[in-house]
Amino acid sequence: MNARFALLSGIVALAAFPVSAEVYRQVDAQGNVTYTDEPSEGTPAEEIKVKPVTTVTLPKLEAVREPERLREKVQQEGSVYDSVRFLAPGDDQAFHSGSGDVEFRVTSSPGLRGSHKYEVTLDGQPVGQSASGTVMVRNVFRGTHDAGVNIVDSNGVTVKSGETITFTIHRPSVNN
Repeated sequence: MNARFALLSGIVALAAFPVSAEVYRQVDAQGNVTYTDEPSEGTPAEEIKVKPVTTVTLPKLEAVREPERLREKVQQEGSVYDSVRFLAPGDDQAFHSGSGDVEFRVTSSPGLRGSHKYEVTLDGQPVGQSASGTVMVRNVFRGTHDAGVNIVDSNGVTVKSGETITFTIHRPSVNN
């Protein structure tokens, strides 16, 4: 009897679990803004569409624990590439982007092999990966940034790195 009850409870719980979470914006009488996954009664709530999150593959722990074998593998896989570099934006380029969206275009010589991907870093942090050579990064803050490009394997391990570029993005301000 307990096993049947546990099974039934589990099925009901899974059926009630939402597939995608909703986010609501609420403003109370004092003007305080609250974001929540459940709107409270008595306060009007506006549903907010949340943009998808960029994901980056990190190296697996097993790969990091075997540094000598990893170094040999990286040297072997990285040696097939002569170079990896940015096509756009250009080094020391300044441009306007009202939304803060920046499209990075990268290439390598020769082209990507196997399950390798291009990885773009912004100010030292990975922001996107792509096999196509185009990585779109949304809502980049105004100012000067450093961008790097790497070729990573299916485990997220860097096999080849390119030169870092610097660019400046101009965005409109509330003050302007």
